[in-house]
Parts: sequence; structure tokens; C-alpha cells
Amino acid sequence: MLTGVTDGIFCCLLGTPPNAVGPLESVESSDGYTFVEVKPGRVLRVKHAGPAPTAAPPPLSSASSDAAQGDLSGLVRCQRRITVYRNGRLLVENLGRAPRADLLNGQNGSGEPPAALEVELADPAGSDGRSGPGSAGSGSGSGNGGRRRRARRPKRTIHIDCEKRITSCKGAQADVVLFFIHGVGGSLAIWKEQLDFFVRLGYEVVAPDLAGHGASSAPQVAAAYTFYALAEDMRAIFKRYAKKRNVLIGHSYGVSFCTFLAHEYPDLVHKVIMINGGGPTALEPSFCSIFNMPTCVLHCLSPCLAWSFLKAGFARQGAKEKQLLKEGNAFNVSSFVLRAMMSGQYWPEGDEVYHAELTVPVLLVHGMHDKFVPVEEDQRMAEILLLAFLKLIDEGSHMVMLECPETVNTLLHEFLLWEPEPSPRALPEPLPAPPEDKK
Repeated sequence: MLTGVTDGIFCCLLGTPPNAVGPLESVESSDGYTFVEVKPGRVLRVKHAGPAPTAAPPPLSSASSDAAQGDLSGLVRCQRRITVYRNGRLLVENLGRAPRADLLNGQNGSGEPPAALEVELADPAGSDGRSGPGSAGSGSGSGNGGRRRRARRPKRTIHIDCEKRITSCKGAQADVVLFFIHGVGGSLAIWKEQLDFFVRLGYEVVAPDLAGHGASSAPQVAAAYTFYALAEDMRAIFKRYAKKRNVLIGHSYGVSFCTFLAHEYPDLVHKVIMINGGGPTALEPSFCSIFNMPTCVLHCLSPCLAWSFLKAGFARQGAKEKQLLKEGNAFNVSSFVLRAMMSGQYWPEGDEVYHAELTVPVLLVHGMHDKFVPVEEDQRMAEILLLAFLKLIDEGSHMVMLECPETVNTLLHEFLLWEPEPSPRALPEPLPAPPEDKK
């Protein structure tokens, strides 16, 4: 059901009216949540949990330090050339041996990415926009030949050549933090099974409510719910809690924020998990969507929308699923926030090229009964990403983390523990022998 969340939210947060928030940084509540003011008047509820702090480990001895410096476990070489052509074609060439998560039965079972991948950009910038004869700017004598010549001339070329150490992330390690980001209409409550599971294993977890969702503040300004505004919120949360090795887990729209953070902080984001996130295409709101209707109309349609989400978001629609929907606070947002969220999904930078530039290892989880995200979109994402593999859950749908928590938890934990073998290109080459002195 679509219900408002603004009434009494600041009393819930701080016990004071909205105009008394002040320039505070965060407030701890009695139920284990933290309320973080990411900017004046914009407060997000955050679930931050983990093991009790432990004493710092003793410094390494010189012998163990030398051994650590020579340890090549998990060290991989990422080499890729991305060429964007003027006709909207994208050529991705994998020049090195990028590892696949073959221990988790990686995509195609090959353990190796394709040598080259050529795709057509969904909305190529700088393309002619027309391809038929007589298009503007082309003469009758040279039309097709001119276009072919332009197709062979790259618009830009991006070279990626770096070494990354991909290590096992264990719960007992103090430098590992797991970030969970939900999608439109949800809240941090959809991650309950995952949060409880990983806290029991000793991991530190962070899960925020997006603005207008859960118990976070809900500004009554549409600009507060654009992709860029929400991404800056997630940046603030990430910078506050991030440590040396951070793992981002996103669901649906939350995957876009994980991608944004992984692109912005490649040295801090260690692994990424995308659950029913869709393809590697730029975000653009649909003008024919039902969510473009006036707010009052959406409010009247709220029972129908809730039932439609239950049917499309879950593989089954029994009493258990209805209870999960209620407990997860799915669509427990005001009609104004829902409309602003859907119309604010504009992110032209997040296209295929943006995703192809990522060098972080990615696990894609897809529920086969998902009616919102076709499996072909996640397959396309797996092809574009450099270090990615796809896992399909036959019994799951869009809300697979609620439907199949044990399966999802197992997949996530296996991925956290996964550590690839070093590729030959990551191994040090022997130094050339010194020339012999002539006598």
C-alpha cells in the first residue's frame, strides 16, 4: 500500500519538529539504528551492525613482512581496450587473462572472458541518428560509403591496464564492510535475512534507507529524488563507514548506486554484488509510465499497485509472500516520493562504456521469475563487465533475497570468500641476466 512516511518522521528521528534538526551529524536510537544527516535537513536512517571492536593485530615481523610482499595470491592483471565508434558501435577487447569465478560455476563454465565483444550502444552519443538514404548531411553519390568510412574511425578509445589484488573477505577481518542498498519502494528491512546472517558470521554491515523510504526524511521537492541527489546521499554514507575493503550489494535501482560508487572509488570498492539490477544501459525515465500520473491518481491506485507488485515481484503470491511484502515495507512510500523517484531516474553517464570501465569483480544474481528485469539484461551486463559472472536462481523472482534467503546468503558468502589464482601476467617476469664481461 502507498502510505505517507512524512508524518511524524522527525519526531521518530529526533523527537523534535523538522525545523529543529540543526547541523548535527548523526543520532543513535535505542533500537540500534543511526540517523545520519547527509546534508542540512536531509536525514537517512542507517542500520550499522557488526562484531565488537577488537585489539589491533601485532605488527608483522620482518620475515613475515617479506613473505607478504612476495605473496601473489589474488593478484590479477586487468587489461582492456574500449573503442567507441562514431556510428554507435562499441568494441571491447580483453587483452589479458581476466579471471572468472570458476569456483562458483562461472558463466559458460569457461573461466575466461571473451577475447573481444562488439555491441551497439543503446543510445549512442554523436551518432547520425538516421541511417536511410537521403539523410541530412549525406550526398546522393557518397551516402553509404561515407558512413562506412566514419564507422571505422573511432570517436574515442579507452585503455585499461592495472593490477588488482582480489582477496577473500572473511567476517573476522576488521577492514571489511558490507554495504546493502535497496531499490525503489523498499527499505533496509528487505535485507533483514542477509544482515542477520552476515552479522552472525562476524561481518560489519551498513544498510541505509534511501530518502523518502523507511524512516529516512522525505523532502517534498521532486529534485530531492533524482539519481544524482540519491547518489550523493550514498556517497556520504559510503565515506562515513568505508574501510580498506568494501563490498557493495545492491538490489534493482540500488545496483546503479553501487556501480556509481565502484566507478568513483575503485581502490576502496573490493567487490560488487548486483541482484536483479538489469542491463548496462543509461538510465532514462519513461514518459509513458503509470508513475507519471498525478500524485492524487497514484494515491487512489495504490491498492492496485501493491497487488501488481506482489504478482510481479514474487514467484508465488501466497500468505507468506504477502507477509514478506508487508515486513519488507515494499512500496511503503508516499505517492509523491514514488512518482519523483521514477521520474528522477536520469543518468546518461551510466551506459555500456561506463560499465565496461569497471575493474572490480562483480557477482550478478538473477531470479528467473523476475517480471521487471528480463534475464537477457543481466546476461548483457555479464558480457560487458570485465570481471563478472552470473548466477540464476530458478525459484526466485525480483525480490529473490526475501523469497530464497538461504540460497542468496550462500551465493553472497561464497563470492566474499572467493579469491582467484594469479594470472600469468600478474606474475613477476624474471630479470634479464647481466651481460658477461669480455676478457
